[in-house]
Amino acid sequence: MSPEVILALALFSLVSTITPGPNNLMVMASGANFGFRRTLPHMLGISGGFALMILLVGAGLIRVFDLYPVTHQILTVLSVGYLLWLSWKIANAAPPEAKGGEGAKPMTLIQAALFQWVNPKAWTMAVTAITVYAADRSLLAILIVALIFGVVAIPCISLWTVMGQQMRRILTNPARLRVFNWTMAALLVASLIPLVYH
Repeated sequence: MSPEVILALALFSLVSTITPGPNNLMVMASGANFGFRRTLPHMLGISGGFALMILLVGAGLIRVFDLYPVTHQILTVLSVGYLLWLSWKIANAAPPEAKGGEGAKPMTLIQAALFQWVNPKAWTMAVTAITVYAADRSLLAILIVALIFGVVAIPCISLWTVMGQQMRRILTNPARLRVFNWTMAALLVASLIPLVYH
């Protein structure tokens, strides 16, 4: 892979990772509700989980969509359903203190990594990255794509988490936090529109 292609891949990774989507909206909500430190496993799960997803898509999962197009439609329906449920959970999340710290918990590393498999934006990014930047499906090209996305994701999602954390100063009462959580839930649902109507 030439330096020019690597630079183009890094720019694609930056733009696609830093723009709003389910991962970024969720870490922003988590940063506001739990702070940066407690959101760290969620952030690392996104970065590592998505890099692993790229490796597996590049290693052969992309061919399943080619051979059986219905699998892509099934995945889309499952993803939309799960994200609608997740939006409902975010909208109705109470502050951790309101439940004695028991009910409201940030997403774990494993949960965030597994979430990538039902994240429509992650699927789109992974398939596009492999198709464009690892078209020959060589192991080296797939590894480079996964590594660049894994590295670029950390500062991008950190920025969204910090934005959420800074909003905690404004969200000091339950009413404002409720409005914020409902807004994040609505934005998460809105992020599905391009998927449903493409």
